[in-house]
Amino acid sequence: MEAVVKTSLVLVTDQVLLIARPITGWSVEQHLQGKSPDCVAVDPSDPTRLYCGTWGEGLWMSHDGGQTWDQTGSGISYSEISSVAVGPREHGRRVGVVYVGTEPSTVFRSDDGGSTWRELSGLRMLPSSRTWSFPPRPDTHHVRWIEPNRTRPGEVFVAIEAGALVRTRDGGQTWLDRAPGGPIDTHTAATHLLAPDRVYSAAGDGYFESTDAGDTWARRVDGLQHRYLVGIAVDPADPNTVVVSAAQGPWAAYRPPNAAAYVYRKIAREAFDLAMEGLPDGRGTTASRFATHPDEQAVIYAANNQGTYRSEDTGRTWAALDIPWPSRALAQGVEGLACLPS
Repeated sequence: MEAVVKTSLVLVTDQVLLIARPITGWSVEQHLQGKSPDCVAVDPSDPTRLYCGTWGEGLWMSHDGGQTWDQTGSGISYSEISSVAVGPREHGRRVGVVYVGTEPSTVFRSDDGGSTWRELSGLRMLPSSRTWSFPPRPDTHHVRWIEPNRTRPGEVFVAIEAGALVRTRDGGQTWLDRAPGGPIDTHTAATHLLAPDRVYSAAGDGYFESTDAGDTWARRVDGLQHRYLVGIAVDPADPNTVVVSAAQGPWAAYRPPNAAAYVYRKIAREAFDLAMEGLPDGRGTTASRFATHPDEQAVIYAANNQGTYRSEDTGRTWAALDIPWPSRALAQGVEGLACLPS
């Protein structure tokens, strides 16, 4: 029997943003059809506020938990929004600080929930910026992921695809470049409420951890048979338990005809182990995207082209969620996943 789920799931595909709500059974909504959704974020201080970045149609926002959407982002110079994130509230403000990343690689910040924006231009002045390049289109690059540290307002990690994982400690006024030995091609980063100095990176060049807020990094790939990493999740109750999705390379991670992606799990400094019990066979499966909610200890959600899954034991075992997604809605894989309190 499927567990009783009280968390709504927000999925981003290249054609539509989907919201599955566990009301009586699962109810599925479709939003932003045809606008090429690319990323999504929920304001942790006000979960009725959602943000969705699209590829070519700019930034969209919902004030009512995703039921309706309006275009926003006046002041953001580019319409290709590749990442969006919401940090903690600063200086007593009512909403969290919103960060948006674009192609080409720029970061914009809003302190009023998305009404006004300013570019954090110091990012483009970093020495490593001369080497940033996205391999399929080497003449450009973009901000793949933005990870605000919820325990330290103003501390934000920004992943450039490809070239660097950089950071700011003052909300973007000044920037620190890629640390020696740090990841070059981070796809997803994570921080943890119970471990303020921990940073986790799932990267094309492997799995990396920092225990000093990004000053130094350790590459930990023991047990990984596939080292092109895409998704990452950390148990909300235990910063030592990590789950990642991995493939041999981008062709096997993202393209359904060639897909062969797997899920691994590790505890502390132990080696990674395959964590596929209850998940579909890796062959034919795109790289999973993960999401957690701080109120659900040991629970991790996963989504890929085969469906959506839930683990109640931090990835040891998984169960498929019987959500009636529209036909072929997930066929090309999932770009992003977020939890929304119901």
